[in-house]
Amino acid sequence: MKGVTVVDHPLVQHKLTIMRNKETSTAGFRRLLREISLLLGYEVTRDLELTTTTIETPLQTMEAPTLEGKKLVFASVLRAGNGLLEGLLDLVPAARVAHIGLYRDHETLEAVEYFFKAPSDLGDRLVIVVDPMLATGNSAVAAIDMLKGRGAVNLRYLCLLAVPEGIEHFSKAHPDVPIYTAAIDSHLNEKGYILPGLGDAGDRMYGTK
Repeated sequence: MKGVTVVDHPLVQHKLTIMRNKETSTAGFRRLLREISLLLGYEVTRDLELTTTTIETPLQTMEAPTLEGKKLVFASVLRAGNGLLEGLLDLVPAARVAHIGLYRDHETLEAVEYFFKAPSDLGDRLVIVVDPMLATGNSAVAAIDMLKGRGAVNLRYLCLLAVPEGIEHFSKAHPDVPIYTAAIDSHLNEKGYILPGLGDAGDRMYGTK
């Protein structure tokens, strides 16, 4: 699909299979989500711009590559997004963090905002939105709307699973925002859950129902 990158690395796919298994424990699911976020993070940050800086190695002076520009922002869609966020911060510990509180109305499936906190200069930074599931796309679209409303212009969306319905909705609303995912599943059920999916990511990560 145009604008969608599926990270099909064997380790990503192997870990995702274990996460899908309903017998995987809460602790195991949480650990795997953190691990897989590191692997996904390599792909979503693959083309970050570099510059050079002068350093002294133990043997000589050299011009060495370093990231250019202001530190990037990871924007976590609460609560499940924090599972991906933790691994990404292991990868880029100096990144800034935004938190976006959204919950899904189970009657309308629309996203309802309850919290938003972000760095003030989003327009000068790459913003990577993280949320494990791109299902209906309503929460993802709302999150991007909120970030653009605060000035963000350079955005990417990173998820664990997506479905064609959610991708279509998201891409129509924000065609300028590329999607990175570990897998594109079949479809949504009548309650808006991804099939075959892995259940509710937040519930499985925190052991709630």
